[in-house]
Amino acid sequence: MIHNHPSGDPTPSRPDIDMTRQIVEAGKALKIAVHDHLVVGREGVASFKALGLI
Repeated sequence: MIHNHPSGDPTPSRPDIDMTRQIVEAGKALKIAVHDHLVVGREGVASFKALGLI
């Protein structure tokens, strides 16, 4: 998964984290793996996997 933060700060927000967890759980039921979720901003990229959020 990937999305951008128009603010420029790629730090995952609480809603980003909650939504990702919900999608990961839904994916498990469908046997679809979510390998990572990237947030792109002018200040860089944040990886949920690298941050230990997935």
